[in-house]
Amino acid sequence: MLVKINTAALNGLTAMPVVTEINVGRGMEFFMVGLPDNAVRESRLRVNGALANSGYHLPQRSVTINFAPADVRKEGSSYDLPLAIGLLAATELLESDKLQRGVFVGELGLDGSLRPVKGALPIAIKAREMGFDFLVLPERNAREAAVVNKLKVYGAQRLNDVVDFLQDKNDLQPLEVDTRAEFYAAQQNCGPDFIDVKGQEQVKRACEVAAAGGHNLLLIGSPGCGKSMMAKRIPSILPQLTLNESLETTQIHSVAGKLGANASLIAQRPFRSPHHTISDVALIGGGANFQPGEISLAHNGVLFLDELPEFSRAALETMRQPLEDRQITISRVKYSATLPCSFMLVASMNPCPCGYHGHPSHPCTCSPGQIQRYMGKVSGPLLDRIDIQVEVAPVSVTELHATPRGESSETIRARVVKARNIQTARFEGIKGVHCNAQMTAAQLNRYACLDQTASAQLEKAMKRLGLSARAYERILKVARTIADLDGSDLITATHIGEAVSYRNLDRSDWMER
Repeated sequence: MLVKINTAALNGLTAMPVVTEINVGRGMEFFMVGLPDNAVRESRLRVNGALANSGYHLPQRSVTINFAPADVRKEGSSYDLPLAIGLLAATELLESDKLQRGVFVGELGLDGSLRPVKGALPIAIKAREMGFDFLVLPERNAREAAVVNKLKVYGAQRLNDVVDFLQDKNDLQPLEVDTRAEFYAAQQNCGPDFIDVKGQEQVKRACEVAAAGGHNLLLIGSPGCGKSMMAKRIPSILPQLTLNESLETTQIHSVAGKLGANASLIAQRPFRSPHHTISDVALIGGGANFQPGEISLAHNGVLFLDELPEFSRAALETMRQPLEDRQITISRVKYSATLPCSFMLVASMNPCPCGYHGHPSHPCTCSPGQIQRYMGKVSGPLLDRIDIQVEVAPVSVTELHATPRGESSETIRARVVKARNIQTARFEGIKGVHCNAQMTAAQLNRYACLDQTASAQLEKAMKRLGLSARAYERILKVARTIADLDGSDLITATHIGEAVSYRNLDRSDWMER
């Protein structure tokens, strides 16, 4: 007897339909075809154990299993449930008119329990797109999949629950989630707040400008001056995620298996902070078995690289193109996938190997050659993609006691959102451009209008400070953002002066202090 059960396979960030075909005939043989990987091949043992411990005893027959389409590699353990249901139906231990109306995914334990799988959200999206009535999956994945409307999502704890549901022997109910209510309720917690940061007004201003224009930011300073503390608070001043951004972000984390049990939508902007020993594959994604990298997990959020020069040169250089294109295409022998990676890069570093170059009280023990080699670990093309480079000076104990608490993240965010709204109106109808940092050269010429005084000041600053030519466009983009924060259509000399002050590493005398 031949039975077909609908399931799905992940292909990058999307799912594709897969039909599990089970044919039971005479004999004692067992065949599994359709490019299954080891995890899928091992499902035979898991399914047999789960069926036996759930009270179902299959007759000794010849079984052939095909996963169609046969030319696409099948990976993971999510095929256990459709395989078990198909075997029961093919051996006439299960009869139901619901089999062809739904999609089944889930990993089985030997005791018949259902364990969560990766990619429940994209699978639910594909199930709705294909016109199926319902999706059956492990209970701990149900909230994740239930955010998709016009699809009934049933979360089950055990194989017996699924069989009883198909035979109308239980009252398993579809899970309903008020997506908007849960999303907006989860946005109330903003995490660490800038109100805890004392002093560092110039650096906090740089963080505000970076957040307002979506600019990449580099913090340079001695150990303990607050670089990491402020970087971790940047998500709290970014505009809140929109519902569409949340769905896109949740889909990436779902495929990566990073959502917790019973998780729903991601409502806060991601903040990813990988260790400097990370490999280039872990950073950008890929691998033998496809996995989104840190730059994609930080999509719509912040990627924080602490101790930037300690990262491998190969890993850092892989980010150059994604920083420009805001997406990355990974091509391997087994697959090809395009991942979004529109993130704000925030990096921190010491000014030298010992960390105290330019410190007001702690002497630096590094030679000029050591400082140059240390700074040379970060390439010029990568620095070229970091619009704001600001020094973080240490705060004395006296200042910590005397300085009152600063502005709250909520207050700063209000100014950032106001500036972003100006940019949204400016770039309306322009595909792929949402903030000033994403402007092309043509758009920069159109929207970054300088008055005569500002133009003269920029030319003078370029010559006086020895700024490189590559800093010119970055200065204009940052100046455009500063003008937006001031509500000014025209870029003035004041805006140019502040933007120039954020290009510390372009100064020819930086290492000679």
